[in-house]
Amino acid sequence: MHIPSLKEVVSAEEWQLRVDLAAGYRLVAAYGMSDLVFTHISVRIPGPEHHFLINPYGLMFDEITASSLVKVDQQCNKLIDSPFPVNPAGFVIHSAVHEVREDAGCVIHTHTRAGVAVSAQKDGVLPISQQSTFVLGSLAYHGYEGVAFRDEEKPRLQADLGNASFLMLRNHGLLTVGRTIADAFLAMYTFESTCQIQISAQSGGELTQVNPLIVKGVAEAMRVQTGGLGGAFAWPALIRKADRLDPSYKT
Repeated sequence: MHIPSLKEVVSAEEWQLRVDLAAGYRLVAAYGMSDLVFTHISVRIPGPEHHFLINPYGLMFDEITASSLVKVDQQCNKLIDSPFPVNPAGFVIHSAVHEVREDAGCVIHTHTRAGVAVSAQKDGVLPISQQSTFVLGSLAYHGYEGVAFRDEEKPRLQADLGNASFLMLRNHGLLTVGRTIADAFLAMYTFESTCQIQISAQSGGELTQVNPLIVKGVAEAMRVQTGGLGGAFAWPALIRKADRLDPSYKT
């Protein structure tokens, strides 16, 4: 599939965002967090226009390139011609978050088996691992309302998310909010690991929960260990991994 390069069409700032976002899609696929052509990662392009980049609906995550990403406005209108559509349900969720969170430079949503499994559990995320304590420091829940393609769901999703970095969509999946693509990716990696560990632990014996006082102190631990789950700490290594896997995401 030949997709003309947009490198000379868009600004240098937008092109770098496109490259990083395409890398994010490839890494989500590499770590087993994709769902065929479904789910999305969106990025806000800096500026007063509230323009976004999102995946072309119909491409696998490991096919996405910087030039294939679709540029849209808040109403999901394409701003640069693309042969690909945008998933309406995906855009509703992402636009809802970007609309009320100025810090939401990037939003990642997944439908992994472990994530959906924990989202279906009454008690949600349990404090049973170090990874879970990072998530529990900034976790919110949103009840399932069916496939999220109705604008009327947006206010409820926004209210439930609040200022959290992690959102568990009940019976649906996981969502993370980050200032940057790197931040949102590291948050999702941690969220997914938390859910995988929980499902694995529940298949064994009686669980030991982390002391609530330790959970309360997680914010400081996050700051010390990763700069508040700052993705910049791990992103250069992840980019090197993406380059080793297939550098075509940069085209």
